[in-house]
Amino acid sequence: MSGLSCARTLGRDSVERSPVGPSRRPSGTATSTGRPEASRWRALWVTLVAGFMILLDVTIVAVALPSIQRDLGASPAAVQWVVSGYALTFALALVPAGRLGDTIGRRRIFLGALAAFVLCSIAAGAALTITLLVIARMAQGIAAGCLAPQNSALIQQMFTGAERARAFGLFGATVGISSAVGPITGGVILALATGPQGWRWIFFVNVPVGAVALVLGYRLLPRVAPGKKGHLDLSGVALIGCGVVAVLLPLVQADSGGVRRLWWLFPVGALLLVGFGRWERRVAAQGGEPLLHPRLMTETRGYATGASLATLYFMGFSGVWIVFALFFQNGLGYSPLQSGLAVTPFAVGSAGAAVVAGRLVERMGRLLTVLGLVGVIVGLAAAALLLRFAPPSVAVWAAAPALLVGGIGSGFVISPNVTMTLREVPVQMAGAAGGALQTGQRLGGAVGTAALPGTYYLVLASSGDDYRLAVAASVGVGIAAILTALGIALIERRTNPGSTAAPCAPEVAHGHCHATQS
Repeated sequence: MSGLSCARTLGRDSVERSPVGPSRRPSGTATSTGRPEASRWRALWVTLVAGFMILLDVTIVAVALPSIQRDLGASPAAVQWVVSGYALTFALALVPAGRLGDTIGRRRIFLGALAAFVLCSIAAGAALTITLLVIARMAQGIAAGCLAPQNSALIQQMFTGAERARAFGLFGATVGISSAVGPITGGVILALATGPQGWRWIFFVNVPVGAVALVLGYRLLPRVAPGKKGHLDLSGVALIGCGVVAVLLPLVQADSGGVRRLWWLFPVGALLLVGFGRWERRVAAQGGEPLLHPRLMTETRGYATGASLATLYFMGFSGVWIVFALFFQNGLGYSPLQSGLAVTPFAVGSAGAAVVAGRLVERMGRLLTVLGLVGVIVGLAAAALLLRFAPPSVAVWAAAPALLVGGIGSGFVISPNVTMTLREVPVQMAGAAGGALQTGQRLGGAVGTAALPGTYYLVLASSGDDYRLAVAASVGVGIAAILTALGIALIERRTNPGSTAAPCAPEVAHGHCHATQS
């Protein structure tokens, strides 16, 4: 047996020592976090329910857009902002809200954002005009963006060692399932809430769920003293905010020609984001408090790789569901509910695999992500080929096993990557780091949801309405992005063999960690 020692980076004096192996304490006993084990897991479920709700709202509304347009007499461009406005403000709030949670308290931001989300859901459901609905949705997006980074930060705060990996496994399952079941959930709600006003229940359903989560969160979330007080880097907020808006705005308006009209915002956004990076380095060099510390990218092992991988994966992953919905509904004549049920195998596989992956990532590390990406590529490629060449009457049944394989692979990607990206981030920076990670996911998702449907319509127009060729070609574009993510994972595994080892337990006194290697 030989000792494997790995040096920790930022702020290790404030990180609590934790066991590497699975916890075997009886339920209800105290842990290194200072909270009974059962109480911490109940608190986790509260955050997961809230996280599921806000992520579900990214996609659930899409199936209700035709009903909203008819009922409110809105134009296609205006009704698109019901989806786009939420996505835009969601991404805009993530990093500043993560930093605020680090400084003034994650519990406080979580509860405040959850209460605001519930109120905005009421306003959206009760909106009498499309303008009021869009305003409510944009406010709802801000609340969601403030809540989202607190989820991963609270996991960092409440759990350590192997328990943290299990918690991130559940968190990853929540992310994957919420992305996949949005169309299904929306279809079920519209099927149950009949009539021209039925779309309002898409928003009202958040109210009882959010209210219960708010009460339980108030009782269960840990009351921990906030981090070091300091001023918020307002210049950094302005730079990253304007940069994110400039990059996202053409993409969220892609359906109404936004990319063609607003293409010039892409280089503007890139310059602003580069300027944000340079500004943050300057603030850090002068001993200030940057919004997102540069050393997260340069010195925190696994963070830069994980953030890049997540952005590329969501670029290929997110747009696939829109393409499948277009194919099943417009190409095969399915109802919204049938269309959602057709991709259920992917959601089921992703949910089950993500929970298992939370236990495996401690032993397998980045290898698990590599295997997962291969599974997603194989599953989506097989599904695309079956939808292209199998008879339409049996195509959806033939593609179900392939989608199940892709879903299992996805479960081995999202939650392990979150764990490996954030596991060495100091707890006092967990909110900002989680916010930046999710910002990358939202940016990647926006690119994918613009590029893949764009490819679908382009192939459809050039092939004389060949829906089967269009779905195969657009899913192929998504696979190309996932292949790039696979390349990043393979490079990290080759250049950083330590990424395949279990994470070390930090030593408070010396800032080092030790694990045993056979």
